[in-house]
Amino acid sequence: MELNYKVFGEGEPVLILHGMFGTLDNWQTIAKKLAEHFMVFIIDLRNHGRSPHSEDFDYSIMAADIQDFMEKNWIYEAYVVGHSMGGKVAMQLATDNPDMVKKLVVVDIAPKAYKGNHQIIFEALFALDLATLSSRKEADEQLATRIESYGVRQFILKNLHINKTTKQYEWKMNLPVIHKAYHHILGKSNLAEPYEEATLFVKGANSSYILPEEFESYLEYFPNAELAIIENAGHWVHAEQPKEFLSVLSNFLLN
Repeated sequence: MELNYKVFGEGEPVLILHGMFGTLDNWQTIAKKLAEHFMVFIIDLRNHGRSPHSEDFDYSIMAADIQDFMEKNWIYEAYVVGHSMGGKVAMQLATDNPDMVKKLVVVDIAPKAYKGNHQIIFEALFALDLATLSSRKEADEQLATRIESYGVRQFILKNLHINKTTKQYEWKMNLPVIHKAYHHILGKSNLAEPYEEATLFVKGANSSYILPEEFESYLEYFPNAELAIIENAGHWVHAEQPKEFLSVLSNFLLN
């Protein structure tokens, strides 16, 4: 699978993997700053952004996509950063192919199962009538009847674009397949052998995706892991506190 990507800078490679409903553009600001020290690749995972769509969609397959991406781009070892769903992909890659991951950064996600909290978002997206949609403003107004948060709506709407052939709005992401695989996305990570290299888990202080009291259990598969907590941030740590996040990330990668 030929994944869509952008690259910035020169030096040792860093791969950044976005979360569910996300795209590589969510990480472009961080990537450009990090590119002062590294060659940074931001990548659209399958069924997201401008990468190909497929009915096959789970963490092992997505991790294999990244392995293939690295091999095609002559990357033998890289620092790998993943947020949310992308964090689970990064963990899968690191435990499946530890020799390919120099250091691992997992942003606000853990290798455990989660309860679903996206059902309202899915309902809002499926209820949106793309065939009659005339503008992004109209899309936002329709989504607002179900999704209260303006920030969440704007994040979701980054997936909306106009098909040049049909002249109609459509989703960049493969919404039906993501919805079908949602139970797997929420599931506990099926990891192979422990990843022995340095690992950083980054938690937004206001987020419950990582619980400090559970951190010791993460050491089963990431024995050299440490936890960094960024204050005044929720799940979208890198967007809510970009300077603090970049400082923590750069210090970990450079030292």
